[in-house]
Amino acid sequence: MQGRIFDIQKFCVNDGPGIRTTVFLKGCPLRCVWCHNPESQKREKQLLFYADKCTGCGRCKNADFESGDFFCYNSARELCGRDVTVDEVMREVMKDVDFYRNSNGGMTLSGGEPLAQPEFALELLKSAKENGLHTAIETCGFASADTLERIAEYVDLFLFDIKETDPERHREYTGVDLAPILDNLRLINRLGKPTVLRCPIIPSYNDREEHYLGIVSLAESLESVIGVDIEPYHAFGGGKYKALGLDEPDIKMPTDEEIETIISFIQSKTEKKVSKA
Repeated sequence: MQGRIFDIQKFCVNDGPGIRTTVFLKGCPLRCVWCHNPESQKREKQLLFYADKCTGCGRCKNADFESGDFFCYNSARELCGRDVTVDEVMREVMKDVDFYRNSNGGMTLSGGEPLAQPEFALELLKSAKENGLHTAIETCGFASADTLERIAEYVDLFLFDIKETDPERHREYTGVDLAPILDNLRLINRLGKPTVLRCPIIPSYNDREEHYLGIVSLAESLESVIGVDIEPYHAFGGGKYKALGLDEPDIKMPTDEEIETIISFIQSKTEKKVSKA
């Protein structure tokens, strides 16, 4: 069993409880206009080129980029995406098992969209549970109900993205319908799986009261929702857009004061915990 990932990050503290290792799977069915991981969208391997780091040494002229068998002194060229087995990932994850046990942490799957590689994600989660780890998955929820139901058995916590609560805006901003996502969120609720709604706030797109009330409505209607994470837009992915030869989104970052106002508004309408992610 192999899958394609683009990163494994250690000592993560915002992807579920405790200290965690987050495994980022490559590929996503959504095309959010504000995506801060543009290198995660396509399943195929991609070469990123950071022109400002290049010294023109020529070492990469005959390099085999597809295999990843190349070296750049200044990291001007990076290959995004590598094929790994479940065992390879778990060996890396289990190196920090003591930290998980001392902090009630574990392993989180993210992306991209981990459900876009359903069999690989399922085997990773199974292996984590066999090793006694707490498991979490960050998902946009755009997958078949069958996939979600099979995976849910091995997930302790869902970090479920709610990008927009208006159906027309959701399709415009992400490229996919909202209805199947909400159907899967309700499925998770019926399965009784603890869920945190993760809500990115994107100025000039979804920063409006109607959307905040939509988030409240979802949180209040679903017993399994234990909290709401507000995620302020950040422009840290700008360099990656340039490295991929893409235009960077022209979106300003919200201020801390604006985010605190949004959190206070949502918190005033629900008893579920609302916090900044």
